[in-house]
Amino acid sequence: MTQPVVLITGCSSGIGRALAEAFQAAGYRVWATARKPDDLAALEAAGFSAAALDVNDAQAVQALADELRQRAGRLDVLINNAGYGAMGPLLDGGAEALHRQFETNVFAPIELTRACFALLRASRGLVINIGSVSGVLVTPFAGAYCASKAAVHALSDALRLELAPFGIQVMEVQPGAIASSFGANASQQAEAMLTESSPWWPMRDGIRARARASQDNPTPAATFAHAVVAAVQARKRPRVLRLGNGSRSLPLMAACLPGALLDRVLSRRFGLRRQL
Repeated sequence: MTQPVVLITGCSSGIGRALAEAFQAAGYRVWATARKPDDLAALEAAGFSAAALDVNDAQAVQALADELRQRAGRLDVLINNAGYGAMGPLLDGGAEALHRQFETNVFAPIELTRACFALLRASRGLVINIGSVSGVLVTPFAGAYCASKAAVHALSDALRLELAPFGIQVMEVQPGAIASSFGANASQQAEAMLTESSPWWPMRDGIRARARASQDNPTPAATFAHAVVAAVQARKRPRVLRLGNGSRSLPLMAACLPGALLDRVLSRRFGLRRQL
């Protein structure tokens, strides 16, 4: 029972799988979650404690926390990684798409952290929320995603203060471009929303470019994951950790460029032209 335990959501591929491998190599017992049976079988074969989890299913979240309590008896690190990027014009998706985005990226991490609170308190554990630089530099055609990650940033700040009296630390990780299936999934989601009836149909190339942007010269997921482990093991853990291509330059752009200039840069980058 002395081996440290980490629970990581969204481990089927990309960042989640890389984090699972890095923490396993660092000596942690890794509880790795996924939804699809094939992904769970692959995780089990790799030596992880694979657990089926839909982060939007409240009963499944509580059942996993109960199973973790019974079988592991502790939780040292919780990594809220599961999420996706809703791409496309905000008004095309409307409130329904915005709600789905927040349900997975914002509400689910809070519910899982809540379910695991007692275990984290007993271990004086650490909560890691995977945010994004997109929560700092807001771009067109990713408004729902950017808003959800800005919310993750705000909630991480609040949780850091509220959990400190119980000995629980909170770290937010804000990735830049990291090699993963995020871009492919975002592109698929954007294509599903794109229709010729949209006022933004003439700007569809810009929508597609934004959906692919996370894979522009991406940092390898393994490099990212090992840096996260190093931050966890550091004597003084950072409150916010920015990793990957663009993770520092994009927030700097948001902070330093005048608003009107930033709007022009982003409008040009994503093909926002005046429509008569």
